[in-house]
Amino acid sequence: MLQEFLFSKIHRATVTDANLNYVGSITIDETLMKAAKIREWQKVDILDVNNGERFQTYVIKGNQNSGCICLNGAAARKVQPGDKVIIVSYASLTPDEIKTHKPTVVMVDEKNNITEIH
Repeated sequence: MLQEFLFSKIHRATVTDANLNYVGSITIDETLMKAAKIREWQKVDILDVNNGERFQTYVIKGNQNSGCICLNGAAARKVQPGDKVIIVSYASLTPDEIKTHKPTVVMVDEKNNITEIH
């Protein structure tokens, strides 16, 4: 049996833009994606610390070292630039994988620069 566990998260990133006139998704700086082991087109949960919204979308790769965290399409209505969000990915693990699994947590500063990786 597989069980779903936290795989990685980008903790308290700052939303840099909200683009209503785009076809869905979240654009994330490629540097942050790599650090969090998140892949383009992967499903993620978005947790908005400012307003309590929680929703799912998929990832589009943004420019490296841009600090970009942009919610697109309908998701743009759920956030405001400047909001703090937690971007979460999950993995389905076997009982043996669970024993040694440790999620990746990427901490960022106000400009979405990586400060720590756990």
